[in-house]
Amino acid sequence: MTITDQRGDAPGHAGLPRLMALMTGDEKHGPAATSTLDVLWVLYDRVLNVSPDRLDDPQRDRFLLSKGHGPMAYYAVLAAKGFLPEGWLPDFGTYDSPLGHHPDRTLVPGVEIGSGSLGHGLPIAVGTALGLRAQGLHGPRVWVLTGDAELDEGSNHEAIAFAGPAGLERLHTVVVDNASARHARPGGIAARFEAAGWSALTVDGRDHAALHRAFTAAHPGRPHVVVARVEPKSS
Repeated sequence: MTITDQRGDAPGHAGLPRLMALMTGDEKHGPAATSTLDVLWVLYDRVLNVSPDRLDDPQRDRFLLSKGHGPMAYYAVLAAKGFLPEGWLPDFGTYDSPLGHHPDRTLVPGVEIGSGSLGHGLPIAVGTALGLRAQGLHGPRVWVLTGDAELDEGSNHEAIAFAGPAGLERLHTVVVDNASARHARPGGIAARFEAAGWSALTVDGRDHAALHRAFTAAHPGRPHVVVARVEPKSS
């Protein structure tokens, strides 16, 4: 069950299924999208320092969707928060629509990277955090959302191994764990990050209160990962 808070975010969140229902067509990857819906809503509603009128603000947080093959939830949240018109949603995936089956940073307002092959988002996030540090921008945070199966990719393990010793405390990863990974990890997903010096928490990926607590937990001097466990859905 989704737990709402006292800020009254339930009506906004409750409207997301309607927005997602506007997107039809082939290759919707519905389960991949719905598994991320609560995580995305809590981030955009309560955590991320971003807004439609500050798309190019150097002090904005950066959110990178590595799990880009199920973008329906992402588009719905962006529409709910005013980054893109609701009228774009029914054309999702059509030839001349800006809303493709993978988000395109050059076409969709608020999108920071163009996703494609799995395993690229976390390495890009590491580079983004390093770039902000080099520019002396210590306020913005970098958030990246990955799937559990993406952690089968070696590029992610290299990024995990680098970020911890580098002390990238502005770097945050959310792993949506819907039990789709092929390879088990001793101790679970969080243990892999902890072994590399990360701060790590594991929570119910549908529980808004628990997600918010995990997203805002202190982790001085270390990057932070939240493993959001979500039961697989058939639709």
